[in-house]
Parts: sequence; C-alpha cells; structure tokens
Amino acid sequence: MNADGALGLDVVVPVHNEELSLEAAVRELHRTLDSIIPVPWLITIADNASTDSTAHVAARLAEELSCVRVLRLEKKGRGHAVKIAWLLSEATVVAYMDADLSTDLRALPALIAPLLSGHSDVAIGTRLARSSRVVRGAKRELFSRGYNLLLRGAMGVSFSDAQCGFKALRRDVARAVLPYVYDTGWFFDTELLVIAERAGLRIHEVPVDWVDDELSSVDILATAVADIKGVMRIARSIAVGAIPIETIYSELGRKPLLRSRTPSFFGQVLRFFLVGGMSTIAFAVLYVGFASFLPAQAANFCALLLTAIANTAANRRFTFGVQGRAGMTRHHIQGLLVFALSWAMSAGALLLLHAAWIQPSPTVEVLVLTVANLLATVLRFALFRRWVFRLPLTTDAATTSRASVVAAVAAGSQR
Repeated sequence: MNADGALGLDVVVPVHNEELSLEAAVRELHRTLDSIIPVPWLITIADNASTDSTAHVAARLAEELSCVRVLRLEKKGRGHAVKIAWLLSEATVVAYMDADLSTDLRALPALIAPLLSGHSDVAIGTRLARSSRVVRGAKRELFSRGYNLLLRGAMGVSFSDAQCGFKALRRDVARAVLPYVYDTGWFFDTELLVIAERAGLRIHEVPVDWVDDELSSVDILATAVADIKGVMRIARSIAVGAIPIETIYSELGRKPLLRSRTPSFFGQVLRFFLVGGMSTIAFAVLYVGFASFLPAQAANFCALLLTAIANTAANRRFTFGVQGRAGMTRHHIQGLLVFALSWAMSAGALLLLHAAWIQPSPTVEVLVLTVANLLATVLRFALFRRWVFRLPLTTDAATTSRASVVAAVAAGSQR
C-alpha cells in the first residue's frame, strides 16, 4: 500500500555485484510490500562499489517501479551500506534484508509491527528458534550455532541469532546507536545488537523460514576470524567506555517500571552477608572441584573469579537495589578490582600457609581460605557501599542531533 503520508518503512537491500539476481529480488520484494505492508514504504537499493552492471539494473528498477530509490556508495561493505542508508532515511522504521531473499518475506509484518507500535526498539529474524524452518548445509549450521553460543558466553547477550540478514530498527534508535558501530562488513549486525542490548533497548525476535543461498560467496573461515576479532574489539571498547552505553540508555533505554528502593544500612549489611555466605559456600565447592586438577593457586583464582562475578551481580540488585542496565559495565569492572584485592588477601593467606606447612591437606587449605575470604568480605562491603554503588545513577539525557548524524555519514563515506 502506498498511501500518502509520512514514510513508515524503508527497506534497504545492500548489493555488491548482484546484476544477475537483483531485478527478480527487488520485484518480488516490491510485490510483497505492496500487498502486506499497511504503511507508506520505500525500497532503497544500496549499491556498495559494484563493478558489474548492478548500478545499471538498479537505476532501471528505480525508473520502472514506484517507491524504489538507489544509493550508490564507492566503498565496499554490507555493514557500511546499511549504516549510511539507515542514517539518511526519514522513515519511522528502517530495515534491511539480503539481496538473495533467503528469508521468507511473510515474516516482515511481524518484524516491523512492534517497532511501529513503539513496543520494541530493535527487531531481528532468528533461524535458531524452535519454530523456525531452515534449509542449509551442516557446516553453516555448525558455524552459526557455535558463533551465537560464543556470543552468549563471552558477551552475555540474550538474543539468539546475530547474523540473520533480516533486521529492523526505529529511526531514533538507529541515529543514536549507529555512530558507534564501526564495522563495515559482516560483524556490523553483531556490533549493533550488542550495543543495543547493553544500552537497555528492547530486542524483538521473529522466527523465520530461511533457505540458504547455495551460490553465496561468503568465506566462512575468514568471516569467523573477523567475527572473533570483532567480539574482542567491542568488549574492549565497552570496558574502557569508548562506547557511551549509559548515554544511550539514558536517552532511549527501557527503565525499570518501579523506582528501586535503597535498603537501610542495617538491611544492606544483612543482605550483603547473606550473599557473602552463599558466595563463600559456592567458593568452597568450586575450589574443591578445581583443586582436583589444578594447582592450589590456580584453583583459588578460578573459584574466586567465578564467585566474584556472581557476587557483584547479586549485590548490585539485591543488596544495594540497583535496577536496569545503566552503569552495569562500570560496576562489574569495579567489582573485578575489588575481586583483585580479595584474591590478593586469599593468595597471601595461601602463601603463608604453605610457608608454615609444607603439604597441608585440602581441608586445611579450604579452612584457611574461608577465613581469608570472610575477612575480604568485610573489605568488599566497605568498597561496594562507599565506591562501587555509592551514588544513584543519574546520567543526563543526551540527544543525537541531525548534525552529528550528517557528520557520521560523512565520516563513514570517507572510510
């Protein structure tokens, strides 16, 4: 439907040397949008540095079909093409899909509906839901599941499928997040989603029917290596504050429905020692398990690290009443610094024990380390209360201006 009014949806199709398949794909997409999308829409063919006749085919389609435009970019890269096209769009919702149309287009209304209503901020297709129907080879299936498992383990994300070429965002979300997405290739999707989730944006998932493109020229091994490097880069950027997660959260993030109440000092003490007691028990169990195949110091470090991460998360929410994602990365970094002090205390106790007793039994080691960790608990409470969770989170909202968007587009075009 192409009624008059504000543009509701802009579907970007990034292409590079797609002269043989582009026309059929765009015509099918045009027919589908015309029949099932109830808001004014536009198709943007984002040609990124094609060297064949793709540009000619795209221009002809834009002349013959209504609501089709062409964006010509001299730099190659799917992520770059999608980013620039989204930043330039005036549509309420911006989306993209791969030119091979591997995803069944009947999922498109379900993809954009929660964005148009304002219920969600980002929407993605997933090939890994139970109800998804997927046809692809074993190698690609293994790579996809392995990569998404790595993301959940390394980055703590909750979305199931980072790389499905079927995504949509609200325009305000795109303009707030995209200036901090630097990958121009296949990792673009992952980087976008990690930043969005860390900033407290709501990500809606749609199970899709998907048939693999047998003619795809994507190098799986090279892509895998690039993705791992990308994960390491974005993790480092978030850790050092290079990406303003809290600013995006303040502007667009989904805040808790109820304002949290900070427990009294006495209540904090009780809750902290309850969490500490459970952490101490968990530490003892983990240490015994690790000590069965690791040296004492290594077992102590591994057990303390795991319990420290869980301890910080529990105290953040339960003891000090901090809700939402704002400040979460900073809190965990500070928690790891507190962990370093705790580890130094327990490691010192273990060194003194082995200096006084050549071969102590595991039971004695556990007792000594337990006492050391109890003393470290007192130190942790003081640091948590006076440093890590000392003040409520108050971050001034910041709005990404049109000027900054234009600057990001210009900078992206020059990369």
